Amino acid sequence: MRISTRHLQQLTIFTTLLTGGGITTMYCLMQNRFSESDYHKLAVQKLESCPFAMESLGAPPLKVHNIHLTDRGNRIDPQSAQLKIPVTGSKTGGYLYTSSFRDSNTNSWTLKQAVLQLREGQIINLLGPPQGVSPPPSEELTEGDDAGRLD
Repeated sequence: MRISTRHLQQLTIFTTLLTGGGITTMYCLMQNRFSESDYHKLAVQKLESCPFAMESLGAPPLKVHNIHLTDRGNRIDPQSAQLKIPVTGSKTGGYLYTSSFRDSNTNSWTLKQAVLQLREGQIINLLGPPQGVSPPPSEELTEGDDAGRLD
């Protein structure tokens, strides 16, 4: 049985469109899953609660971009999550580097690290004391503090 070249071309175009649509749908669903996760929300909330970091970015408006799925800096497993989240404001942009772990007793995520690195090279530790303010010596944070916990 002979199949015409025209039919083969149509089949190729149809298969290409179907495959492309499936890959695009999968990509969007994965990005949605990351942006709705507790470890992602925790990090973005921490960034939004730091006036110095927001001012440095030129936010609001703060734009949180999709993470790069092929970046080896993004690692997620059931007990820990490490993300490199691209963010931009009206002045500049950068990456929000985060590390979180899941408490197995409460099943809640806790932010262990949140650092904003701007394009210009400036680094802002979001879990440290506010810029220009040193904490009182008696208020040292311990690993058990609930400062970065999302229940």
